[in-house]
Amino acid sequence: MTLLRTVPSALALGAVAVFAAGCAATPGAAAPTSSGAPSDTATPPYADAVNEVEVAWLDGGRAFAVLTWGSSSCAPVLGDVASSDRGVRVTLAASAEKACTDDLVPRALMVPVPDGVDVTRGVEVEVVHGERTESADLDALAEAPQGQTEYTPSAGWFDDEGIVLLTWGSSSCPPIVNDVQSTDAGAAVTFQDVDGVCTMDLAPRVTPILLPQEAADGAFELTLAGGGLDGTVAVHS
Repeated sequence: MTLLRTVPSALALGAVAVFAAGCAATPGAAAPTSSGAPSDTATPPYADAVNEVEVAWLDGGRAFAVLTWGSSSCAPVLGDVASSDRGVRVTLAASAEKACTDDLVPRALMVPVPDGVDVTRGVEVEVVHGERTESADLDALAEAPQGQTEYTPSAGWFDDEGIVLLTWGSSSCPPIVNDVQSTDAGAAVTFQDVDGVCTMDLAPRVTPILLPQEAADGAFELTLAGGGLDGTVAVHS
């Protein structure tokens, strides 16, 4: 796998120049919001818009993504995370937004794996959102991750036509997918170029990517371009 290394394992500062290209040190900058118009009706509980919960391994098993479906402007936020008898219990909190766009998109959150969870065995993830509780399974990994994150991009499947991508960079300038072209063995993903100023922090950004066609079984690779994310990433099966 050819992979763009975004930061040395010991130092995070080197990654800022890669991922925050075109960004300035503006700690007070606000995160971008959806361009869709808010709905005229009162905001329903976000859990009511969720059809199902999906999960996917990230960062070699140090973390996983939880994906829900609903309004792009009212994504849930991560609450409590704890190990359980069967795996991991994750609680999601409602968005603080008062009005929501009426689109239906996958929203992804990165969840660190709690200490004591054996990722080399199948892990059941119990997700509590509002009054609903749903479960999803993570397949066993061949080996447990060693050491701290190396701040490199990683990706995993959350369904047959959906991938979640983890990158590292400014929290106020998350990657925005502009175009996806796929084949059976891979997909070329183009991102919007950064236009404006970004905070100079180093944060995990999780980006759901919907493929235009179902991928065939076997190795699959993302080729990233634009938005400071040029490189290739193998998708964990």
